[in-house]
Amino acid sequence: MSISLPAPTPDALVHSAKLCELIRGDIAAQSGWIPFSRFMELALYAPGLGYYTAGALKFGEAGDFITAPELSSLFGHTLARQLVEVMHASAPHIFELGAGSGKLAVDILGELERLGELPESYSILEVSADLRERQQALLGKHLPHLVERVRWLDTLPEKISGAVIGNEVLDALPVHLLYWSNRRILERGVTSKATRFLWVDRELDVPALLDFAKNLKVPDDYLSEVSLTTRGLIASLCERMDKGALIFIDYGFGAGEYYHPQRSRGTLMCHYRHHSHDDPFYLPGLQDITSHVDFTAVAEAAIDHGASFLGYTSQAHFLFNNGITDHLGKVSPEDVKAYAPLSAQLQKLTSPAEMGELFKVIALGKGIDQPLAGFLRGDLSRLL
Repeated sequence: MSISLPAPTPDALVHSAKLCELIRGDIAAQSGWIPFSRFMELALYAPGLGYYTAGALKFGEAGDFITAPELSSLFGHTLARQLVEVMHASAPHIFELGAGSGKLAVDILGELERLGELPESYSILEVSADLRERQQALLGKHLPHLVERVRWLDTLPEKISGAVIGNEVLDALPVHLLYWSNRRILERGVTSKATRFLWVDRELDVPALLDFAKNLKVPDDYLSEVSLTTRGLIASLCERMDKGALIFIDYGFGAGEYYHPQRSRGTLMCHYRHHSHDDPFYLPGLQDITSHVDFTAVAEAAIDHGASFLGYTSQAHFLFNNGITDHLGKVSPEDVKAYAPLSAQLQKLTSPAEMGELFKVIALGKGIDQPLAGFLRGDLSRLL
């Protein structure tokens, strides 16, 4: 890497070394090679050692990156309006995937209480015991009287009704790396030598990946990602959904832009202490590893499993359509101390130069026929 990254603490280095040892053991057990999707899975989710399952602070100024809920309560308060519409059209339940610090749940429930629209239940699927504890503590601190409405789940329920939300969840699901070279399609995987991890390409032999890759029109010497895990999650959610909507907010593109000839090195990125770089082998367990979301694949997986497409737009349009400026309007511009920070937060959430255009919102559902408010203007479905 050409950039200089902050030095980890001695304890953090020990933690990463333990995870590296686990990954090397997995590589050895698989005859010396694992697909990158397996490396990413272990780096992020290995029990007690992975980035999302261990105890390091991840979100906010003191962590590795800032999400929209950490940036401003305007995000959750505005999203709450969309959830009210979905609950009225289906069932009074909310299901959040990967709730991070719990800040989004706090903001949503607080706003729903103010609106008199509290759900009968708010369920959180959280794979990290550490994050679950943080979420429980935050909810207990800010909304102690509502904690009894919140339940934490280890697995997807058999049946889902109501609103399902996932903010920056799909980008952290494991991806396969595919490489097109000399009219061959290879899968990029990981091997180890001494204490180092190394890239090694092998002939692609996974039928689901091969079928998908053969239909992509990309040039030679082209590297990109495919997430079978994302497809599987969307399929499972749609199969379990009785009536309701899935709403995912993340950075990504439709397939045409995702696999554009000029995007020949893919979208894989790592985040460490507010620095971004492209080396997933740097201190496994201490950094986030992400890729952009292929929203076309998300929509297709949902439709293939019985759901309907309800909308696709930018984060900016979604927030404006749901009245984010109304929240700002509750504060007088003459109260500069209160108004200026909110105005700056709105700018970051909606500006094309910040999160407004890079982040997209997609809605998929069952049993909901009316158009959702968040997608009435700024339709981007032509890009899927």
